[in-house]
Amino acid sequence: MPVFPGLVPSDIYLPAAHVDPFKWAVVACDQFTSQPEYWEKVEKEVGDAPSTLRMILPEIYLNQAAANIPGIHSAMRRYLKTGVMEKKVTGGFVLTERTTDSGVRLGLIAAVDLNAYDYAPGAKPLIRATEGTIVERIPVRVRIREGALIESPHVMILIDDEGKTVIERAYARVKDKQPLYDTPLMMNGGHLRGWAIEDTDELNEIALALQALNVKSGGFLYAVGDGNHSLATAKACWTRLHAKLSAEEQETHPARYALSEIVNLHSDALVFEPIHRVLFGADMENMIAGFGAYLSKRGMALCEGGDICFLSAGGEKSVSISGSDGVLPVAILQPFLDEYLKAQKDIEIDYIHGEDAVRSICREGSSTGILLKSIDKKSLFPSIASEGVLPRKTFSMGEAWEKRYYMECRRIL
Repeated sequence: MPVFPGLVPSDIYLPAAHVDPFKWAVVACDQFTSQPEYWEKVEKEVGDAPSTLRMILPEIYLNQAAANIPGIHSAMRRYLKTGVMEKKVTGGFVLTERTTDSGVRLGLIAAVDLNAYDYAPGAKPLIRATEGTIVERIPVRVRIREGALIESPHVMILIDDEGKTVIERAYARVKDKQPLYDTPLMMNGGHLRGWAIEDTDELNEIALALQALNVKSGGFLYAVGDGNHSLATAKACWTRLHAKLSAEEQETHPARYALSEIVNLHSDALVFEPIHRVLFGADMENMIAGFGAYLSKRGMALCEGGDICFLSAGGEKSVSISGSDGVLPVAILQPFLDEYLKAQKDIEIDYIHGEDAVRSICREGSSTGILLKSIDKKSLFPSIASEGVLPRKTFSMGEAWEKRYYMECRRIL
């Protein structure tokens, strides 16, 4: 078997031929977290049909986890027992082609090695987090994953492959073959196709390309672009289980790995979007005044500009920060918001993908929105390598409806 740095070929399950893939695939659970109407429409679209919706918990309902977890685990068992899902790839990968408003994005679905991943500050593993991990957000996700028979990923991991030597070359070799699936996606999700990669020669080609890229990377081959907390959850579950296993079991247990989509940072269809903030119950003018006072104590000040836009039902105000010495505005803003929320116990925050969604939310109630600009994606790997993780919720890869849709599954028990 060829050596794949940080990942392994695996058995991959997909919906059986009698299952409608349009209703099977739903968007990542961490999207539309302040828009219940989105998930209500998904519920109506799915109806009683087999769907990954039954195997996930949209994070808008995370406070209802205890009531929902038994049903999630039951759906997994039922789908396996009744043939809703079937093993369609044996010891391999899936090459995906996703068509969205931003273009055609390619991906490689593979099981990544959690032993090669560490989100601890200062850690320099092969697979690295791109944003700070909030450990308080992990336990409820652990309760969902523990006891689950299968996983379906929304984690997207980036490689810095400017020469397009890995995924794009594999795509060129398989794109004219019969796909495993070929389906439109609900709720403006675009179109999705996928091909099995099981052939020994094809696997060897991918392994050699990844090995060469790893040498070039200096030991930082993968950056977690989406799903940081989901991968951290998988790591936490594996750490707990690892201690209970024999040395041989530790090497081969399926929970050592987490199914993810590997995407090339240099894909033209991969657009970095900012992640905005909405603070429910916050007064805009009071917040701006507080932010100004916070900056003043640190030798900075608000000035005219367009780096940060505060908005509410009553209007909006755009500002920049003087004296920041090139530090990302979000890296200054987020610590202020953390302090502000501690002092204002009745105010809640949500992180929103899409400017239109923020404006819609703020028009409807007494909330303050904060619109931010995105970072240059080419700076991601150098920034992480030299400075460590970025502030949490710094960027998003595409709009909310362009996020990964659940399709492939893998057994973890």
